Amino acid sequence: MTESSTLQELGAHLAALTESVEARAAVMSESEWRQPYAPGKWTRAETLGHLVDSAAQNHQRIARAMHSDSLAASGYDGAAQVRAQRYAEAPLALLLDSWAGQNRLLGFVLAQIPPAKEETPCSVGSAPAMSLRDLAFDYVAHLEHHLRQIFGNEAIAYSGLARRTAAGRKP
Repeated sequence: MTESSTLQELGAHLAALTESVEARAAVMSESEWRQPYAPGKWTRAETLGHLVDSAAQNHQRIARAMHSDSLAASGYDGAAQVRAQRYAEAPLALLLDSWAGQNRLLGFVLAQIPPAKEETPCSVGSAPAMSLRDLAFDYVAHLEHHLRQIFGNEAIAYSGLARRTAAGRKP
């Protein structure tokens, strides 16, 4: 997967990634989910809750950009949202089912973006504007970044997509 891949390919990758994560998650113990992925960091369950939020936020951003000339969306305070929603205590099956359903739907939606809409300008919070296409690819890169925190670097089919930094540059 590269950034020259089509949005249909990105949607298919997201669908396959979702299946891969579900299989990997099924063999993790409850105690593994309730442990931080690194000292001083979120638990794996909290990280998954953050990914549920991310899928929901990005689904709405992408859908709105598909029928608008441009998108201006608010940012997301991940730490506050994870705390407020108490993802550390949430039932794992609920988090996993929510995450998987959101990403299956989002994979379908990504494949529906018409080529004429790919360059729709999108602004999210204080980040530099990007195209709808870039927003979609950035979502998957963000997702994969957090999945590697949960499962480790070798546990998922990684696309190799780069995340954007706060300044909008690729790291």
